[in-house]
Amino acid sequence: MQVTTQETAQQTVVTVRPQEKLATVQHLPYFIGLSAATAGTRGLAMHLVVVPPGGRGEPHVHVGYETGIYILEGRIETRYGPGLAESVINEPGDFVFIPPGVPHQPVNLSATEPARAVIARNDANEADRVVPYDPREASASQ
Repeated sequence: MQVTTQETAQQTVVTVRPQEKLATVQHLPYFIGLSAATAGTRGLAMHLVVVPPGGRGEPHVHVGYETGIYILEGRIETRYGPGLAESVINEPGDFVFIPPGVPHQPVNLSATEPARAVIARNDANEADRVVPYDPREASASQ
């Protein structure tokens, strides 16, 4: 990853050019952009996620922070809620909001093309609070 800073007397501008993907709890390749670690952010994280053709993320929950997603390429089905019983399909140009604590799982609907999205979160250290979610446990308790 290449990080460049431009300083003035009062502020610093940071550019991050991710050059390698990072595996995540969701088991999707992330290209880490802005975070506390890369740019010194205090209330923002912003990354690029790629869902491979026919791929899906592991079901998970974001504890204590909001997530905004902008779909760049591909069609993604997001399964969400208790037991992942609900779903929505999004395509390029869609903005998606996931409130804190909502279980969800992204699924790429194409078997041949990757899906790409920009992810923004209101927590600069959000990777520390991604928790795996087992939809079978929710179904058993209902």
